[in-house]
Parts: sequence; structure tokens; C-alpha cells
Amino acid sequence: MTSCKPKAVPAQPTPVAVTPAQPGALHASTRRRLMLGGAGLAGLLLSGCGFKLRGPQALGFATVHINTSAMTELGASLRRLIATTGSTTVVEDPDQADARLQILSNDRGREILSLSGTGKVREYQLTQTLRFQVLDKTGKALIPPTAIAASREYTFDDSQVLGKEQEESLLYNDMQKDLLQQLMRRLAAAHAPA
Repeated sequence: MTSCKPKAVPAQPTPVAVTPAQPGALHASTRRRLMLGGAGLAGLLLSGCGFKLRGPQALGFATVHINTSAMTELGASLRRLIATTGSTTVVEDPDQADARLQILSNDRGREILSLSGTGKVREYQLTQTLRFQVLDKTGKALIPPTAIAASREYTFDDSQVLGKEQEESLLYNDMQKDLLQQLMRRLAAAHAPA
């Protein structure tokens, strides 16, 4: 006698509904790969054309004298920036220096930009001007008397006087850093005579 066993039928795969991707939609991993690939390609292109981040620039003289005290914020910052060049040292004796940096003035100012309808100050403009010159050993001007300036604007609220004083101080510090970077670029362009 034969038994009636049902024959095993191989299971057929059930169809999976595939939803068409929306135009422009990419999976997160694909998007990440494309972004990394694009960033890598941009890095290769920039390095291939000779691009490099701006770092300290070498100055055209081995020693420099600065007529501003190292105890002031300006003098200390300037000495620190010159030390980072690696090519120039600051000396205290002007007779031993290849170049003499003379800070002629460092002026700060504050002007009213706008007033409210009640006559109270609404905005100020802060300015800072740095005048300097660079002389060689003989007293000849490597950089004649030059003025560089920076300005910043900020809103004023007399109900927050302490906070605005701190903001003003931070803006002056930012302007001084900007002016010192401009000064360093000018020093890098000046060369002592051979």
C-alpha cells in the first residue's frame, strides 16, 4: 500500500515591492561616500595647484628692535608674532638691530552711528589706527610712516552696560589682532638692504 504523502513543492520567492526612488534622493551612505570623495578630490586639486594655508612669513631681516615696551599688550603681541616667524629675533639694543620698528601712534576711538527716537545711542562705531615706520641701521626708511586702520560696529543697549563694555573690549582686541596681522604682512614685504 502506498501512502499518499503530499510532495514537497519548492517555495517560490515572494515578490518584494520595490518603490521607485524619488528623483534626487540618495541613501545616507551613498551621500556620505560622495561627500568624502568630493572633499578628497578638492584637497588633491588644491594641493596640486600649490595652495597652502597661510602661516608665519619670514621677515627680510635677522634682527629687529621695537620701540614699544614688552609690558604693553601691543608690544607683547608684536614680539610673540615676530618670534613665530623663526627667521627674526627681537633685540633690545637698537644699534644691534638690522631694522627698527617704530610705533608712532596707536589710537582708539568711538563714534555714535545712530540714535533711537528718544535720542539714546543705538549704535557705535569703534576705530583703531596704528601708525608705524621701519628704519634700517642707517636710519633709511624701509617702510615710510604708514597708517593702518580697522573699525567695528556694535549695537548699544543701556540696560546691559556691563555686557556692552565687555563686547567693546573684545572688539578692540579683535581689531588689534587684525592690525598686527596687517603689520606683519607689511614687514614680510620689506627687506633690509644687502
